[in-house]
Amino acid sequence: MKRIGIDVGGTNTDAVLIDGETVLSSIKFPTTADVMKGVVDAIRHVTASQPASASQVDAVMIGTTHFTNAVVERARLERVGAIRIAMPAGASLPPMVDWPDDLREAVDPLSFMVEGGHEYDGRPLVPLDRDAVRDAAMRIRDAGIQSVGITALFSPLTTECEVEAAEIVRSVMPDARITLSHTLGRIGLLERENVTLLNAALQGLGQRTVDAFAKALKESGVHAPFYLTQNDGTVVLAEVAAANPVYSFASGPTNSMRGAAFLTGLKEAMVIDVGGTTSDIGCLVGGFPREANNVVEVGGVRTLFRMPDLLPMALGGGTIIDAEKGTIGPRSVGYRITSEALVFGGSTLTTTDIAVAAGLVEIGDRDRVSHLDQTLVSTLLKRIEQMVEDSVDRMKTSADGVELIAVGGGSFLIPEKLNGVSEVLRVEHAGVANALGAAMAQVSGEVDQVFSEMSRDAAIAEAEKLARQRAIEAGAQPGTISLLDTEDIPIAYLPGDARRVRVRVVGDIAFNEKREVA
Repeated sequence: MKRIGIDVGGTNTDAVLIDGETVLSSIKFPTTADVMKGVVDAIRHVTASQPASASQVDAVMIGTTHFTNAVVERARLERVGAIRIAMPAGASLPPMVDWPDDLREAVDPLSFMVEGGHEYDGRPLVPLDRDAVRDAAMRIRDAGIQSVGITALFSPLTTECEVEAAEIVRSVMPDARITLSHTLGRIGLLERENVTLLNAALQGLGQRTVDAFAKALKESGVHAPFYLTQNDGTVVLAEVAAANPVYSFASGPTNSMRGAAFLTGLKEAMVIDVGGTTSDIGCLVGGFPREANNVVEVGGVRTLFRMPDLLPMALGGGTIIDAEKGTIGPRSVGYRITSEALVFGGSTLTTTDIAVAAGLVEIGDRDRVSHLDQTLVSTLLKRIEQMVEDSVDRMKTSADGVELIAVGGGSFLIPEKLNGVSEVLRVEHAGVANALGAAMAQVSGEVDQVFSEMSRDAAIAEAEKLARQRAIEAGAQPGTISLLDTEDIPIAYLPGDARRVRVRVVGDIAFNEKREVA
């Protein structure tokens, strides 16, 4: 099967064409202001060397930072209607209470708090106020808002209130885009509500982005289904991704981690992805990124949902160095490295210039950095080494040495020997590992919720059934779906033998099959 993998980063856009496990062609070039033109150019480049008789591309996988950037930049976000079903218990802290002021102003929520929700043990708090939900829906509709986020108290335990509220809203607003918190987040009202409202604010951008990518593919002459990468190292049908854009947060580093696993064959290792602006360190567990199990901030907003366990560093190929102070970063020249770095004729000292001066890599004109004091170069390289060692140590779960796979365009910055690392692995195509990770990704389905009034085996079986169904809806071929991991935790304070069950499955992409997408 031929696939094209594309990863659009803030500094570079990478693309690869693979046939099975064979890399046919690849390209890395600076990301341009017109992102879609860059996608078209990338596709044309990797397919240009293919003979006319070559088989057609079966699928295109795209990783994008569009949605993360929108939150960080406070731009391209839609106004949302927020319905919280938690009164009278949840009245003290209104929706978005802990959001940064500028982000809250960008989203400009129309918020309603209505009676309903459940207790921690599944008992109704008070009956759902259906009239209040209907009134909220009408006011949201009259305000011209199309995206609605609905959050109910303890909905991961009992989804009843959210599902019924969604039906009421849809009866008033048939074309509304509705996000239900129990489909995304975990127990923890504010954090779950936060990710729900972020998702609602991004759904319009999600649809526009998918439409733009579809247009770019058509312009490039590729007629194949396309998928967007997710932050668990898998892909999902573009239409599904448009409805759940938050699952694309941090998908770039996870693409690189999956690419590293593909290139090395390792399933248990640490990966450092060195880009032009930052580096991300994560751990492979079973060949997939280790998942964070705590609160993760996105653009200053506390969230609690599926996110990879990553440690970012202000270290990349374009990181700016202050020679007088001897400091590294945190600012970077980013995609302007080809015009601003010393080795490319610019006037800004970067980590790439230091690496070239030390003979670690041959990029640009080495003569342009020959004047650098070698003591300064050695001192800065030692500081980079210390930065990496400290970060690796923070991500380790034991004192044993770990294998570290260095990928990304700036991986030449990673020293050959590091304390706490048994071996630094370097592989061919490491510079486009992110695009490779996108190209070879599978489709996943995941369930993380509380089950009660059933045995442990029945709860796990039900969770696996739901996870498999979600994988099929996301584009997986039913016969290839396999169980990746299972976790269940009894909840002693809940009645009915309640337990939290988390199940994740993965499967191969169902190429050229017609599916109904919910």
